[in-house]
Amino acid sequence: MFIRSLFAIGLAPLLANAYLSGSVGPTTSAATKSANKVCNVLDYGAVADKSTDIGSALNSAWVACRDGGVVYIPPGDYAFSSWVTLSSGKNTAIQLDGILYRTGTDGGNMIMVKHTTNFEMFSSTSKGAIQGLGYEFHKSGSTSGPRILRLYDVTDFSVHDLALVDAPVFHLSLDTCQNGEVYNMAIRGGDKGGLDGIDVWSTNIWVHDVEVTNKDECVTVKSPAKNILVENVYCNWSGGCAMGSLGTGVDVSDITYRNIYTWSSNQMYMIKSNGGSGNVENVLLENFIGHGNAYSLDIDGAWSSMSKVSGDGVQLTNVTVKNWKGTEANGAQRGPVKVKCAAKAPCKDVTIEDFAMWTESGSYQVNTCESAYGSGECLKNSEDYTSYTTTVTVKSAPTGYSAATMASDLKKAFGTASSIPIPAIPTSFYPGATPYSSLAGAQATSS
Repeated sequence: MFIRSLFAIGLAPLLANAYLSGSVGPTTSAATKSANKVCNVLDYGAVADKSTDIGSALNSAWVACRDGGVVYIPPGDYAFSSWVTLSSGKNTAIQLDGILYRTGTDGGNMIMVKHTTNFEMFSSTSKGAIQGLGYEFHKSGSTSGPRILRLYDVTDFSVHDLALVDAPVFHLSLDTCQNGEVYNMAIRGGDKGGLDGIDVWSTNIWVHDVEVTNKDECVTVKSPAKNILVENVYCNWSGGCAMGSLGTGVDVSDITYRNIYTWSSNQMYMIKSNGGSGNVENVLLENFIGHGNAYSLDIDGAWSSMSKVSGDGVQLTNVTVKNWKGTEANGAQRGPVKVKCAAKAPCKDVTIEDFAMWTESGSYQVNTCESAYGSGECLKNSEDYTSYTTTVTVKSAPTGYSAATMASDLKKAFGTASSIPIPAIPTSFYPGATPYSSLAGAQATSS
């Protein structure tokens, strides 16, 4: 599916305060590109023997097809030891139906696509994957190594039906991109910080129907970012979704997360900063289900894991949290509501409604608000905007906190000492929500 418009999929009536600003995805289909030209990496020296480096062949195929065509990586196992920077593409696609296994040890980006428009990267079988084998770095304590995939200055694009596994560092970064769509993805990393799933600092991006397993960011927005819609996301034993870390000159607006399921993760959603400056405006966090997470809603303007930066704090304005259900691990230690804003940059127009979370351990939970103004829970409903701290102890379970679980909830995290298996891409990412499109492999089988 291509040229996805928020109006075409019927989202326009729902988008009240923060959503997409226009169409996303490639402007022509992969089939149209393929009809123009196909550049099979086997014709450029690639060998599916899991030992011959595919890097040079992939680069050569890209050069041959970047002005209009499809770079085709057939089913098979390929070694990948020399990274590629694929630049200046127009009307092009990469069809990854094979599996790339990292064998090189350089840092940087295994695949970087930049300065490219009308682009698609996908698997037609939904079985294409990049196996980063990050455990080979992590088992000795190393935090170095390459990212798996980075897009920089790419417009009108999609990435879909791929698995990104065990990145040495980050899995997928969207850097200064526009009008993009990421969907039908499975990302599986180790139980270690710094192994982000999807990081977005871009404009007009739709991320949906993805599963992330790691111990850092699930799907995270960074600055600058505008008109980002994230929905139908399964954080399955992860760090959880977040915004930040936010520093100086922050410029983030019109951000929506909806239908987010979080299992056994660090948090359901966190906005993190410590000092800094700039603005976050128009954020909607809607339809969240959580179970067994350390934190639930965690807005922290003095995040201790981040060194304090210059400035009075990042100003948060018009943040709506609605329809949250489920359980947190220990509500006395980490209550389901923590809204801790900077005293000199208090949060304004914060709304918390239809919020029903309860503790899995103990018989009470403690909510905390600092310098946060609006309505709901422990927020202060005033316009004096002076510094304050309030804690509220809740001793009985709220009505309606019970929520569904997912059949694929992991029993334990993947470690960092052995290879992580390549998963099949799920067909469900949030209880009761139907993915926007079926897997490409299923479409191919039925056609």
